[in-house]
Amino acid sequence: MEKSRIFAKNTTMIHRAIVPSILSSFGRKKVVVLLGARQVGKTTLLDELRQRGSHVLRLNCDNMDEAIQIEKRSSTELRNLLSPYDMVFIDEAQRVKDIGLTLKMIGDLKLDTQVIATGSSSLNLADEINEPATGRLTEFKLYPLSLGELAADRSELEERRMLPQRMVYGLYPEVVTDFGFAKRTLTDLTNNYLYKDLFMYKGIKKPAVLQKLTRALALQLGCEVSYNELSNLLGVDKETVENYIYLLEQCFVVFQLDSFSRNARNEIKKGKKIYFYDNGVRNALLANFAPLELRTDAGALWENLMVSERMKRNAYRQSYAITHFWRTRTQSEIDLVEEEDGQLRTFEFKWRPTRQCRQPRAFAEAYPGSTFEVVTPDNFWDFVR
Repeated sequence: MEKSRIFAKNTTMIHRAIVPSILSSFGRKKVVVLLGARQVGKTTLLDELRQRGSHVLRLNCDNMDEAIQIEKRSSTELRNLLSPYDMVFIDEAQRVKDIGLTLKMIGDLKLDTQVIATGSSSLNLADEINEPATGRLTEFKLYPLSLGELAADRSELEERRMLPQRMVYGLYPEVVTDFGFAKRTLTDLTNNYLYKDLFMYKGIKKPAVLQKLTRALALQLGCEVSYNELSNLLGVDKETVENYIYLLEQCFVVFQLDSFSRNARNEIKKGKKIYFYDNGVRNALLANFAPLELRTDAGALWENLMVSERMKRNAYRQSYAITHFWRTRTQSEIDLVEEEDGQLRTFEFKWRPTRQCRQPRAFAEAYPGSTFEVVTPDNFWDFVR
């Protein structure tokens, strides 16, 4: 498959694993939607894709003058606007009122023009989408750089050496390519961009609560989360906590794993663990960039890095694996349970393994045929690649 070369500020070329999948979707007369947090490289990716067209229209919808060019347009107006171009980019599409209806209308036109819309939040955060665009869109998600992408650009040996830095500062492109300003970049990101889309959404009535919630989640990294406890801690009702966590997911700040339960009586059936898409963002929320040797949360950072890397890996290879964690009331636990095509794979994450680790007997007996692997800094490449 062809690889994309994305140019960062210092001219380093980093191959984004998602590009072959995006290119393979061209020509199907569907709108391509590329979602991802701010600053993960969507605009840079569009710059590379732009080279595929000879006549390209680009609309940056953070600019109101450009957003209104496609807002509340009829099908005829959209056809006249878009059809003269090979490619049309609608950047930060969630800024366009009723963007879902607009994309549906574009999809219904079946234009030869390849339309690509990007968003820094899932598009249902836009004002009141009146009609779904399901069936007319091909959706992709772009994440911060992955260890696999960096290893392909540099080497596995080099990225193994950089693990302590990645665990603390994360994998946002600007952090990786301009590391001398990593703290400033991450601080600016969390202060100026992290909540930008959320605060513009009408469902956010208590911004201070949202900020306290993200900090509380950062402190509970790798632990099972109780919505009731968070509700009491923040002084808001449980429904508000649930809604705000859902919105944080929509803006690619955090993601959840549900507990895995099928057979055993003492399995926890309704638990949740919440991870951050990027370690650096998590640490910036706590203003803690201390080196690993001075930290008490190195194990949790390793777990977050591995779970988020696996999520990227599965997304980019278009895997349909379902991921969970597993725990019993007697405190037996497995960090990650992955189910795909009827096969159960289980994983435990150990930054500094001190003893041999085995699959809990209760799980092995309840789910015979499942596999088990301990993922450490010595063997993680097969897990994330």
